[in-house]
Amino acid sequence: MIYLTQLIYIKQGQEEIFDQFENVAIPTISKYNGRLMLRMRPQADSFIQSEIEKPYEVHVVEFDSEVDFKNFTQDEERKKFLHLKDQSIRSSLLIQGVKI
Repeated sequence: MIYLTQLIYIKQGQEEIFDQFENVAIPTISKYNGRLMLRMRPQADSFIQSEIEKPYEVHVVEFDSEVDFKNFTQDEERKKFLHLKDQSIRSSLLIQGVKI
């Protein structure tokens, strides 16, 4: 089992484009033994302390294996929509971990 936490930073004004990409990407997760465990858009008052820029959205995803995650990233249908990701996401931070 691998766990991924992603902090996503959106280009200003590209929220709808980001949502279009997510409408394709999120359902694809389950095709590859993955589960979207958490998806949130934190508000400014949600942060107690922060040394980094506040993300637009946070995802926590679980995959049964690293191979499943790699297969997800190579999904042909998802690849057709990567231009939406590139158009809408300024940057992201992907953190891989294990459950302890």
